[in-house]
Amino acid sequence: TMSVKAFKLVSAVEREMLMGDKNYINIECIECCGKNLYIGTNDCFIYHFLLDEKISTAGKITFAATKQLHKYLGLKKPVSELKAASALTRLLVLCDNTITLVNMMNLEPVPTGARIKGAVTFALNENPVSGDPFCVEVCIISVKRRTIQMFMVFEDRVQIVKEVFTPEQPCAVAVDGYYLCLALTTQYIILNYNTGVSQDLFPYCSDEKRPIVKRIGRQEFLLAGPGGLGMFATVDGISQRAPVHWSENVIGAALCFPYVVALDDEFITVHSMLDQQQKQTLPFKEGHILQDFEGKVIVATNKGVYILVPLPLEKQIQDLLASHRVEEALVLAKGARRNIPKEKFQVMYKRILQQAGFIQFAQLQFLEAKELFRSGQLDVRELISLYPFLLPTSSSFIRSHPPLHEYADLNQLTQGDQEKMTKCKRFLMSYLNEVRSTEVANGYKEDIDTALLKLYAEANHESLLDLLVSENFCLLTDSAAWLEKHKKYFALGLLYHYNGQDAAALQLWVKIVDGDIQDSTRSDLYEYIVDFLTFCSDQDLVWKYSAWVLQKNEEVGVQIFTKRPLEEQEKNNINPDDIISCLNKYPKAHIKYLEHLVLERKIEKEKYHTHLAVLYLEAILQLKSVTTDNFTETTELLFKLRSLLQKSDLYRIRFILDKIQGTDLHMESAILYGKLEDHEKALHILVHELKDFRAAEEYCIWNSENRDMQYRRRLFHMLLSVYLNPGTSDCALVMAAVDLLNNHAAEFDAALVLQLVPDSWSVQLLSPFLAGAVRQSIHTKRMTQIALGLAQAENLIYKHEKVKQKGTPILLSDKKVCQVCQNPFCEPVFVRYPNGGMVHTHCAANRHLNSNGTHHSSSSSNQT
Repeated sequence: TMSVKAFKLVSAVEREMLMGDKNYINIECIECCGKNLYIGTNDCFIYHFLLDEKISTAGKITFAATKQLHKYLGLKKPVSELKAASALTRLLVLCDNTITLVNMMNLEPVPTGARIKGAVTFALNENPVSGDPFCVEVCIISVKRRTIQMFMVFEDRVQIVKEVFTPEQPCAVAVDGYYLCLALTTQYIILNYNTGVSQDLFPYCSDEKRPIVKRIGRQEFLLAGPGGLGMFATVDGISQRAPVHWSENVIGAALCFPYVVALDDEFITVHSMLDQQQKQTLPFKEGHILQDFEGKVIVATNKGVYILVPLPLEKQIQDLLASHRVEEALVLAKGARRNIPKEKFQVMYKRILQQAGFIQFAQLQFLEAKELFRSGQLDVRELISLYPFLLPTSSSFIRSHPPLHEYADLNQLTQGDQEKMTKCKRFLMSYLNEVRSTEVANGYKEDIDTALLKLYAEANHESLLDLLVSENFCLLTDSAAWLEKHKKYFALGLLYHYNGQDAAALQLWVKIVDGDIQDSTRSDLYEYIVDFLTFCSDQDLVWKYSAWVLQKNEEVGVQIFTKRPLEEQEKNNINPDDIISCLNKYPKAHIKYLEHLVLERKIEKEKYHTHLAVLYLEAILQLKSVTTDNFTETTELLFKLRSLLQKSDLYRIRFILDKIQGTDLHMESAILYGKLEDHEKALHILVHELKDFRAAEEYCIWNSENRDMQYRRRLFHMLLSVYLNPGTSDCALVMAAVDLLNNHAAEFDAALVLQLVPDSWSVQLLSPFLAGAVRQSIHTKRMTQIALGLAQAENLIYKHEKVKQKGTPILLSDKKVCQVCQNPFCEPVFVRYPNGGMVHTHCAANRHLNSNGTHHSSSSSNQT
């Protein structure tokens, strides 16, 4: 059991005030009602005192009792019990088995002499059923064996309501509504005196020790159970709370929330109802009365009266927190809820949670601390302020007063232990990261994010960059100084960028790449800068750093122009011509940019297409002039040049042709002649200069793309003529001609071919061509026959339809009338419309009328 100072024992009535030097006088019973204290003695006197509570400047409580009067009841018997009925200004006095009504002020019996006879003991019903404010309900244990009687007591009269018999002799009783809680000889029971239904609670031997039955709240009782247990029971016969452990010989018990106070021969013990633990023990000898009166707990010996003054709950809670007893403090604080106004309680409870949080934090119990800070809605700056230099210099924060903890800072809390300090910093990181997006952060976002940035930077934490590239409230001046101190230059650049200072960011990053300052955060920082400039809307910055970027790496650097956002390029925010002139010094970048304009953006401007072709050409010639091993590069450029020359129709052909003259770029010359429709020249180059027969065939194919059959055939015949030039005796050309015919039989007019080929060629040599030509010829003939047959069949169908239309007979009689003039026909001549209507020939001649008499289009007349 861990002690709490819950109560102080203060003397209220000294023995001299009561009995002077008469040693035979003993206190038998007490009653307290407001400031009125009544004492009944063994020599049949009642004493009335006024109790005044005094609080010294130091907060010490004392009681001064002033004697009002004393009254002798004249029976030479002890006064057994006193109970005040303040609504009636009556005191109920039990003496010699009789309850007398006396006036509370002058202690005179009521004039009517109303009394209740034959009472062993009695109890008042604090939850009365009658509802009459000027009536008190009293339950007595009668001198008759095994009998309980219920009375209604008014100012000057008493009235019996009910008499109930019990299974054993009752010896103690407490009342709540219709329910009686009774201690019988061997057990406790609950009895409903209205219905007579009883319920056993638990066994108890009243012969061995005094039973205790105490009403402690609505429909709930406290009983002295077996084995020294204080048991709680409701009127339903169940226990909603765990029992408390008393000593075996308890004399009296009282409740002063949240404590149960018990008295035995030597001590007053205090147990918490919240956790059942014994909290305090006060030595107290010869005590024989312990009762609570409206929250005031009074104990008495035979000679003196004392008051147990509870210490304020807040003081008790603070004492517990000071001893680092967090759990108990929180339990007590929650229990205090019912005794403190709601608003005041909430303020107090939040503060207690926060204090408890710091206690757990100091013990590195971070999970518990976090929960307490959360539920206590801690101003997070209280926590940040423990860590030196984390709060921004501009922060206006002042710690709570009185303080929530006893630590100046983290150094004092951890006593310089680096491992502990690291753990605390790690906790703050995760805590701030959690709360920064919740309402806890409202109003302190700058303080939280700046502190988080400082922690991340110091710990070299990967989340530093995530913080800076997402929405954050880091204060620029504080954060910048801190990042610089910790050499986090890349992160500092991100901070500048987030605050709209791109120029400062770039300046830093360029220094890192150039090696002027050291920061290894990103190994690809150069590429990052290129990317950054690509999406940077500040054109001045793009131009400013373009030279630096291109000098480092032309092919990557040019991306600042080629990969700009499309909408920006389409608006031509940066003029392409300016870019081209800027790139003059960087040949590879120059080519890449023009490729971007021509091939990716497909800009149809002659100057770009011509310029690109010239650049390819110059680069190829440059490479060819150097003897080093650059075959792959040259081949790639040649491929690009050919592709451009073939696919584009926008460049200046003759200009490029002039540039190629005198070089060994024969294939390119051929392509250019082809573009000029000078196919013979082109084919001559391919065949005679390049001797590339395959290329010559391909030339015919790509040059005739999207052209008609005749054009294609003309090109193939032209190639054949080049091969079979009358002056040719070259065997390779002859074989090329044979291969051309055999591989592309379909592209030739066989009749013309046969006129061209020398008579000396054998049929076997040309057999694939001839087979293909014959097959093609037969195929063409058959396809033509099929087309003709289909056309004839269709024609026949139309003829049949026409005959059918004409074949329907038309009967004319003088009964039929003309559809136009409504007159009968006088002669067998008429005109018939497609809809079957008949009209006179002269009526039909008026073409503007139709068979219904409305305007009639020429088309219907044409159908007559």
